[in-house]
Amino acid sequence: MTDLTPPPDDPARPSIGTDEWVERHDERLQETRFGQAVGRVPSAGWLAGFVLLAALLPLVSDSQYVIRVGVDTIIFMLLALGLNIVVGWAGLLDLGYVAFFGFGAYFYAILSSDQFDIHWPSEVTVPIVTVACALLGLLLGLPSRRLLGDYLAIVTLFFLQIFITVVTNADRLEIPFIGHAVNFTGGPNGIPGVDSFDVLGYEIESVRQYFYLALGVFVVVIVALALLSDSRTGRAWRALREDPQAAELMSIPVNRLKLAAFSLSAATAGLTGTIFASLHTGVFPTDFDLPLLITIYAMVILGGAGSLAGVVLGAIVINVSLEALTDPEHARWLFYGVILVSLVAVLRPWRRLAAVLGGLVLFGFALHVIVDAASSRWTAGAGAGNDIVARAVDGWVLLPSDPTRIGNIAYVGLVAAVLALTLVRGVWRLVFLVPVLYLAAFVWENRLAEQPSVTRLILLGALLVALMNARPQGLLGSARVEIV
Repeated sequence: MTDLTPPPDDPARPSIGTDEWVERHDERLQETRFGQAVGRVPSAGWLAGFVLLAALLPLVSDSQYVIRVGVDTIIFMLLALGLNIVVGWAGLLDLGYVAFFGFGAYFYAILSSDQFDIHWPSEVTVPIVTVACALLGLLLGLPSRRLLGDYLAIVTLFFLQIFITVVTNADRLEIPFIGHAVNFTGGPNGIPGVDSFDVLGYEIESVRQYFYLALGVFVVVIVALALLSDSRTGRAWRALREDPQAAELMSIPVNRLKLAAFSLSAATAGLTGTIFASLHTGVFPTDFDLPLLITIYAMVILGGAGSLAGVVLGAIVINVSLEALTDPEHARWLFYGVILVSLVAVLRPWRRLAAVLGGLVLFGFALHVIVDAASSRWTAGAGAGNDIVARAVDGWVLLPSDPTRIGNIAYVGLVAAVLALTLVRGVWRLVFLVPVLYLAAFVWENRLAEQPSVTRLILLGALLVALMNARPQGLLGSARVEIV
């Protein structure tokens, strides 16, 4: 019998414990001219280009809303970078991260407002707040350094809830030897009238000025973190993330690294909190609740935990998308645009894409004509919006006169249809994809487009679920190889 086993030195022979697709990533990247061009650009070049483009935003747009969204996006980028230290590099599930952000904002507000009639300049307040947040992160890390996974998540989440409870009720604290209650945080009303940033005698007041301030802080933070990532500490953090026991056996100071990750992450969040408090001229307990934590985690997961460029990209995509979803017309463009881009990226060869899009158009118009002939109440409704997309789908999507109840039923049916679609294979998946996409458009026009607050969360969750199935490591994250 002929032995068909490749010789040991044969490159076609599979390597035990090695993901060959990941191993050949660099080789595949260099197979294209685009990949070669990307590989030749250093990280500093990408950062310089990004900062240059971002700096042009206030110059090309006079809209205060657009610039304000830009400032908020940079704040989210800083928060994502800070969370990436403890989660993406050290591999620690920290659910109390937002508390450091809130602590920095409140501490800055106390030292720079009429709350206690303290108006220290920013050059003094910001370093004090940043160091205080780093020490607070160190204190949280001390009892948590022996905890992993779910246990660490419970302890840190408890810390976040303690922070929210304290700032909500610290408006009537009884201090010994004072004889009366002291209002530290303003309670549910927060601390208004926070001072603006004062940098070397130059007062920053306008949104445009805060944009450049936040952008400058972002450059300093990301450059520092990039240098740290390439250092011994950065490599030790990644070793801790992959296998804490193996890292400890290799004489890596695991506990000390955990404390350092908590401390540096908290310092970054606290620094960002000072900008937030000064920009909004006030801080309130509801600004630092659980939804903010979920949003920041979504940014890190979407971009790719462990990747500096990835978490920045995730922050941009999610914050801009959430802002776009507040306007029904912008949300409609985003909804249909994401579906079209997804179909173009997934369906191959091109004839399948043409078949699905052509079938979807014909299916919609045919169904609209048939249903309208049977009962006009299914097409008597009015769509939300008057933009070109709304007018285009007006004669394609069914718009009932009473869309609420029908829309709720259709939403449940859409969830069931998407789950059923994952069980279908081959050509039948393409066939069933057409009515599923039409049902998604029906639900959007009749139910989701009119409820932006609910729609934002639903589409954010759908985006993360789809991405985690298609690319578990995130947009720019590196795939991990596990040996089982």
